[in-house]
Amino acid sequence: MQNPKRTAVRTRGHTPSRTATSSATSAATRAAALSRTAGRGITHTAGRAAGRLTAKRLVDLLLGAALLALASPALAVGALALAVRRPAGGVLLREQRTGLDGRIFELRSLRTRRWRLDLLSRLPHVVRGELSLVGPAPLAPGDPRTAGPGARRWRQELRPGLTGLAQVRARSGMPWDEPALLDQHYAEHHWVGLDLAILAEAVRLPLRAILHAALRALPHRRPRAGKGYLSDADHRLPGYSVAE
Repeated sequence: MQNPKRTAVRTRGHTPSRTATSSATSAATRAAALSRTAGRGITHTAGRAAGRLTAKRLVDLLLGAALLALASPALAVGALALAVRRPAGGVLLREQRTGLDGRIFELRSLRTRRWRLDLLSRLPHVVRGELSLVGPAPLAPGDPRTAGPGARRWRQELRPGLTGLAQVRARSGMPWDEPALLDQHYAEHHWVGLDLAILAEAVRLPLRAILHAALRALPHRRPRAGKGYLSDADHRLPGYSVAE
């Protein structure tokens, strides 16, 4: 028969060891689970952000749907005109582009640039969430512009845009207005107010071009008979006479 005291001592001696082993196992299990959770969190952080209804996404949904409804008649007429002409490759131009989180999607647009119908035909991508109204230019997979320092990160954190800062400043001629620099500047400073300002500029530029074209098409006004006009280069003093 075993001595009860010795049994108690052995029991007390082995109990902490089993407890420590169990605690270590639990800690390792929790650490592994935490590591897996953190890994999933790092991988899907942008995905969860994309799922949240941010102010930018709300503007895309509301304004994008409204613009699509307004542009639908013009898009239907443009598509019908293209169908009659039967362009090579079909009515729609299909291109592979890199979107949010690096996902590849097929960008579809009408094969025409008349009245910016090619851009307006991309509005369904805005409503679906593949594009934003304002953002960096949508690039093809493997485009070298995605390989620059930090470019891959900020390009994957934003939806590409229907228009953007680089598009509205493309003709300024300033050395700092390189498209890549402008896209990066937008990625670092974008907010709803900047988006609305870019959209207003994107609308103003084609309207101004259309207005100038209409004015040039008008017949030029001719001076009325009996009244002379001096040229800008005529600097003769009042009362000047050739006879003098």
